[in-house]
Amino acid sequence: MHTVTPMTAEELTKLMQRVAARDRTAFASLYAATSGKLYGVVLRIVNRRDLADEILQEVYVKIWERAGDFDARRASPITWMATIARNRALDEARKVKPVSLEDMPAGFDVVSDAPLALDLLMRSEDGRRLSDCLQRLDAEKRDVVVQAYLHGLSREDLGKRFDRPVPTIKTWLHRSLAQLKDCLAA
Repeated sequence: MHTVTPMTAEELTKLMQRVAARDRTAFASLYAATSGKLYGVVLRIVNRRDLADEILQEVYVKIWERAGDFDARRASPITWMATIARNRALDEARKVKPVSLEDMPAGFDVVSDAPLALDLLMRSEDGRRLSDCLQRLDAEKRDVVVQAYLHGLSREDLGKRFDRPVPTIKTWLHRSLAQLKDCLAA
């Protein structure tokens, strides 16, 4: 296992000055000397190794870009870098992450006898008119509209499914929606 000899604040300051001058060798040395400590700072905040790895990479990009801003009179190099790491990790930790259905615990599904909103719509007068208007579309274009707006498929997914370029799918959706709007307005 490779061990890194700890550096003094003075040695790190000299490395920071060289990094500010875009010295890649100095940057590699700075990384080797400080990445373990900064990784620990980030990991304690986000508690996920995969996320900590990504954040650490972003932190070092920022250090590379902002090394010229470092002022040894205001803070030690490790304090300055740890502050960047801490702030970036806190920014990530504060993000509200949506929970996917796959992450929900088993048995979380709530069974309801209430009809689905789509079923209610299709039973209404507006739903029957929409169904009639959809039937007036070309079958393939109707399928594209249904897959996009009922099942949430992206243009890219639709392009693969219907073996068409994405711009064609975009045009079909645009024109089909315009046709539906005109039909519903009539």
